[in-house]
Amino acid sequence: MEHIFARQRELKILEQIHFSKKSEFLAVYGRRRVGKTFLIREYFKNKGLYFALTGIKNARKGKQLKNFAEEFSRVFNEQKIPNDWFEALAMLRKAIERIKGHERIILFFDELPWLASPRSGFLEDLDHFWNRYMSDDPRVILIVCGSAASWMIKKIIHNKGGFHGRLTAEMRLLPFDLKETEDFLQNQGIALTRKAILDIYMSIGGIPKYLSYIQKGQSAQQIISYLCFGGPLEDEFEELYSSLFEHHRRHVRIVKALAERPGGLTQEELSRVTSMTTGGGMNMVLEELEQSGFVMAIKEFGFTKKEKRFKLIDEYSLFYLKWIIKAKEANLNGRDAQYWLNIFNSPAGNAWAGYAFEMCCFKHLSHIKAALGISGVLTSASGWVYKSSKGSGKRGVQIDLLIDRADHCINLCEIKYCNEEFTVSKACDQELREKKSLFIAETKTKKSVFLTLIAPYGVKKNAGHFEIVDVVLTMDSLF
Repeated sequence: MEHIFARQRELKILEQIHFSKKSEFLAVYGRRRVGKTFLIREYFKNKGLYFALTGIKNARKGKQLKNFAEEFSRVFNEQKIPNDWFEALAMLRKAIERIKGHERIILFFDELPWLASPRSGFLEDLDHFWNRYMSDDPRVILIVCGSAASWMIKKIIHNKGGFHGRLTAEMRLLPFDLKETEDFLQNQGIALTRKAILDIYMSIGGIPKYLSYIQKGQSAQQIISYLCFGGPLEDEFEELYSSLFEHHRRHVRIVKALAERPGGLTQEELSRVTSMTTGGGMNMVLEELEQSGFVMAIKEFGFTKKEKRFKLIDEYSLFYLKWIIKAKEANLNGRDAQYWLNIFNSPAGNAWAGYAFEMCCFKHLSHIKAALGISGVLTSASGWVYKSSKGSGKRGVQIDLLIDRADHCINLCEIKYCNEEFTVSKACDQELREKKSLFIAETKTKKSVFLTLIAPYGVKKNAGHFEIVDVVLTMDSLF
């Protein structure tokens, strides 16, 4: 078995399922390329009879049934193409019933949404197959898996029909965090500094398949240049969204709008920008993007849940829409090897990096809490925006990340991306003081407020312009 990285929680679930004395039904979901198939295959391939059927995207039922027949022949050495899914699963049931002994029988249906296309009848027949027969066989482990998170949640996990209450376990596989990414790369013999890993992560995220493309002996910027400009991730965007969402153009419209607004957009603002009406349709698209890990709904401090602001948090999507698509427009073949190397230190490149680092901090909030020593404290994360009114004499203010704590404290997090220690200049010192003072005055909070500065290399302790900062965290806190 190949080494399975950073999946300790998931491995415990699989181990419990494997060694239980009863039938098991597991649902696995997570975005494309996150390692779902690898995890299941590598854990179970030598632990009993292993039958694995993978759905084919956009294939007709006849093609899917031929695919079933191939796997059935490989496992049971019987050749027959069934006419429909009822017959196919009946063949599988009878073959299992002929097996003697007590070894585990693993039935893995991968990319289930492609198998269970409309009018295929697959889900109804799988329901009958499991509830009528296989759920009574203590040898059987049924695993269904899909990249379309919203589909899996609606059709399987929250199913109101025959699958309701039938699952014994569910598993959402997430991308690697920064520490897991570091461990993965080290195992591949790739020696990079944490700053280099952070830069790569901000561009492509912690998707194992993406990380597997990284080659030794290159700088972070060379790696990004190779992967995204003429390399394996240049055209990943379209395939990514079309594989996850049935009507993916609507999802892409929202993602594109959010990529242009680093501060995020409310649902009403999204409606104006995209010309999509608010209501059920947009709600469903936003929910699917949230469930799949592309978008985060961040509430505004002091407001109700309805005031939440949506932000794009998928690193690759942001990078594609900011840079890869522009490279394609500037160079029709999209293969200017020097494009990224020439632009990453530009003002526009620095602006992108600032936003990408901010989103990285949001996604590593548990690490930030640990660094603050408040892992066990109930908290809520939000943002805060103050829009100055005409004639008020006050400037508008935006706080990147606000951690509201149950121990009657608030951390106002100022997030700064830079390639060296951040210097709190006189102007910055004044701005931070005004921001903290304005927040306290406008929110009328009675809690202790700590100004927390997060920067890759921390803050330079220059005389006179540092005392306003209560807490300093470096990128090591995110690892």
